[in-house]
Amino acid sequence: MDIEKLVVVGASLAGLRAVEGARKAGFEGQITLIGAEPHLPYDRPPLSKQFLEPGSDELEAPFFRTVETFSGELDAEVVLGAPATGLDTENRQVLVGERRVDYDALVIATGSTPRLLPGTERLSGVHTLRTLDDAVAVRQALTEGARTVVIGAGFIGSEVASGANKRGVPVTVVEALPTPLVRATGEAMGHAIASLHERNGTRLRCGVGVSAIEGDDRVERVVLADGSVLDADLVVVGIGVVPATDWLAGSGVQVDNGILCDENLWTGVPGVYAAGDVANWFNPVLGERQRMENWTAAAEQGAAAARNAIDPANARPYGTVPYFWSDWYDVRIQFVGSPDADEVRVVDGDPETGDKWVALYRRGDRLIGALTLNGQAVIMKYRVMITKGTSWDEALAFAEARKARMAEKAAARA
Repeated sequence: MDIEKLVVVGASLAGLRAVEGARKAGFEGQITLIGAEPHLPYDRPPLSKQFLEPGSDELEAPFFRTVETFSGELDAEVVLGAPATGLDTENRQVLVGERRVDYDALVIATGSTPRLLPGTERLSGVHTLRTLDDAVAVRQALTEGARTVVIGAGFIGSEVASGANKRGVPVTVVEALPTPLVRATGEAMGHAIASLHERNGTRLRCGVGVSAIEGDDRVERVVLADGSVLDADLVVVGIGVVPATDWLAGSGVQVDNGILCDENLWTGVPGVYAAGDVANWFNPVLGERQRMENWTAAAEQGAAAARNAIDPANARPYGTVPYFWSDWYDVRIQFVGSPDADEVRVVDGDPETGDKWVALYRRGDRLIGALTLNGQAVIMKYRVMITKGTSWDEALAFAEARKARMAEKAAARA
């Protein structure tokens, strides 16, 4: 069938890139972008990084595009503050409350929603950090010097803790698991990264859960499972996210830890594709099914899904080596590849004491991942190597040769 109407659900980075990708591919039909928030698409990484640091109180919201860009250059209708409430795949319609929006091709980019702690809804001062409004509220509390407890030592929670620390605000990070960041970086390196907290003066409590968050109208304390009590004016809950798929119930779109897609980001339902946090797709580069919650994947998948949606006869697989980064305490953590490895080996530096190191991940006889602290000069080299299927022995040889070159340069400067 002719594709004349493209609908994108999710005014996110992936959603924006879908709109832009369709236009860049020459699509001249009607485009409608539907977003649950009242805001135009904005950049999320700064919300837990620069947006919270000292001197950021006047920092403007990181919008990607203006209203004029959508109405002019992109020629797209934008429907904001109105979440999609259902999907009728038989009649090819997205339900937005009482409204029905017709589509010939659909890209779902609804992202994910934060997990909440039950029983905290009535307490002010308890926040997740997912949206622009969340970030504004958390920043205001930090500006006022709120005693802060972060629940969850993942990347978002840790970035919040870093921002609080830089402001001189007392902050404690609570993590239920004995080792943080296992899903993102693997067991071996989670402790090494988490140690950055205590090395920078942030208290970290691992292996203990939260029993209760207490207060009258406003949060006053966090009670831990071991009976200890943490006084708090601000609690930021960073215990992960879930794909935003509830609105798809009864649609026929298959959901299992996100929307199940093939290598083309196609859901198996005619005309329906997915991108970003919500897409659980088969990655042909690594040969495994993945759902990625990072900026790079959202940007790339949005454009790829839109191109395939408007021209399904010429759909191309989307494959990539995942990449994400996180900034804590003036250091940059970067990861490429997959943490699902048979071995992790530190090939440069000392994670226990150094502020610059590299760890490589092996699966079988090939390089499958790389994790660096302040390794901006080398991380993308490893990403290219993973893309090419470089062997473990070749990766180790490269690391050893590079380490030797760096030592020679350091000696020459001394």
